[in-house]
Amino acid sequence: MEHSAQGAAGAGAGTAADAVRIPAQPGAADRAPARGRARGAGEADGAARGEHTHGEPSAPRPRSLVRRSSVRGQILDALRSALATGDLRPGEVYSAPVLGERFGVSATPVREAMQQLALEGAVEVVPNRGFRVVERGDRELAELAEVRALIEAPVWLRLARTVPAERWAELRPLAEATVRAASSGCPATYAEADRAFHRAVLALAGNEQLVRVAADVHRRAQWPPVGSPSARGRADLVADAHEHTALLDALIAGDPDVVRALVEDHFPGAR
Repeated sequence: MEHSAQGAAGAGAGTAADAVRIPAQPGAADRAPARGRARGAGEADGAARGEHTHGEPSAPRPRSLVRRSSVRGQILDALRSALATGDLRPGEVYSAPVLGERFGVSATPVREAMQQLALEGAVEVVPNRGFRVVERGDRELAELAEVRALIEAPVWLRLARTVPAERWAELRPLAEATVRAASSGCPATYAEADRAFHRAVLALAGNEQLVRVAADVHRRAQWPPVGSPSARGRADLVADAHEHTALLDALIAGDPDVVRALVEDHFPGAR
């Protein structure tokens, strides 16, 4: 069974996230080499780099091919969305040539995108096979939540004392966008809107390194193991999004006690 890679919030029509379908990996009965089958262009590319592609299931072509501009970036966005939705399943190994066929591109930009995800800790390289999606345990996610709290919560509280109400009001559209994204029930759509809102808040501190480090930790924390208690449903996403609007209301009103309480609720590790 194949799963559609959902697009991130704000992605335009025709992006890789809209076009690609992440193939399900074969079961044991499907992994026997196909005999007498001609090797396709994507497989030849993978074979030259030592990746095995035989035995992986064929799949329908995507509705449309990705645009040739910023191909790597489009594929990276689509793969990140697939991680957030669980279409790239923890523990499964995916080869760049086969994924490239689904994107309608060569294996090279897919491999480059996967290598970036390896740097981010989302996948790990499996020599001669491809990339395995990292299986995250609840303990690791709890640790990431604690790191996020240590980085972000003090900054929010400091900004609450220094940023004027009109600047907070300018973030209202981003907060409302997270509510709409959460209402869609799509984890990937919400993940993108959530990061955009938090990035805009931290940017008020004027520290680019802070924004970059916090965004990296935030992204890692958005890839829970599929089917675990850490995987959040629509109701959880909506509740999280409404915390954004409540925080903005308190920040605009200049109520430090309410802001502190809401920050602690939004960042459990801050307690």
